[in-house]
Amino acid sequence: MAFPATRMRRLRATPVLRDLVRETRLSPADLVMPFFVHTEPGRLAIDAMPGVDRLSIDELVRECGEVQALGIPAVLLFGIPAEKDPEGSGAWDPEGVVQLATRAIKAAHPELLVIADLCLCEYTSHGHCGLLTEDGRVDNDPSLALLARTAVSQVRAGADIIAPSDMMDGRVGAIRAALDEEGFADTPIMAYSAKFASAYYGPFREAAGSTPSFGDRRSYQMDPGNGDEAVREAALDVEEGADVLMVKPALPYLDVLWRIKQQSRMPVAAYNVSGEYAMVKAAAAAGYLDERSTVLETLTSIRRAGADIVITYHAKDAAEWLRPTP
Repeated sequence: MAFPATRMRRLRATPVLRDLVRETRLSPADLVMPFFVHTEPGRLAIDAMPGVDRLSIDELVRECGEVQALGIPAVLLFGIPAEKDPEGSGAWDPEGVVQLATRAIKAAHPELLVIADLCLCEYTSHGHCGLLTEDGRVDNDPSLALLARTAVSQVRAGADIIAPSDMMDGRVGAIRAALDEEGFADTPIMAYSAKFASAYYGPFREAAGSTPSFGDRRSYQMDPGNGDEAVREAALDVEEGADVLMVKPALPYLDVLWRIKQQSRMPVAAYNVSGEYAMVKAAAAAGYLDERSTVLETLTSIRRAGADIVITYHAKDAAEWLRPTP
């Protein structure tokens, strides 16, 4: 019925009523905290991402204890190796930085889920996400073997979930087959299914030292104008054995997130990426936005669009803000 019988404001009158009828809720249990771990001692500030540092393994373990105490169930690890080579061999080294960090976290905090980002770009001297041909193109099929080898190495070190972010065709199937063959059939794969070639990754590339030494990643990451293709990518990952799908970045692609959730009915993650984080931090520092309100509204909108899991550098702050008032 129309006004005056129907008054939409009735259920907005008090905080108790508003909370009672809220459709989308945000909890620390929905969040994943990403970390950058390096082989150097201590912490190294990342200028483009205030409040985010590169961490030594001991600092990372300490941070993970705080994450767990806040009710955040998982962390996502990105490794910065001491040395790089054309193949990215540090990615699958049993004594590589992610492998060492994973063992240390699982020893100290066994209930905390460790998600290992799986890509070669942080480990290759050229900064691309796979092997290169003689003419400088990323060679898809030979790269799959190295990605699968890395996945096995990460799981042997204790990773609970593998998250391939390279966007090579067929990589989910190759990784699934390798994990199954090595006896890791129960290890889930969280696939970066719709990873767009985005301008929002700039601060991350500073943090991870993964800027390509030439060219760009548009031949393997997705065109920002393509939504149907993103749905197809997600469907292919499901066919190849993905357990969780991901959309990255989050805010510019909420429509894609919604479509993939509706069509797949799979668990879906969204990555609230470094550029999204840096914009909020810069605006808040300038006094243009209230940081707390902006972050919680942003993360709620990502959940409302269909994300079951939100990967965000705001996770620790958000979890603090979401704590019940004594």
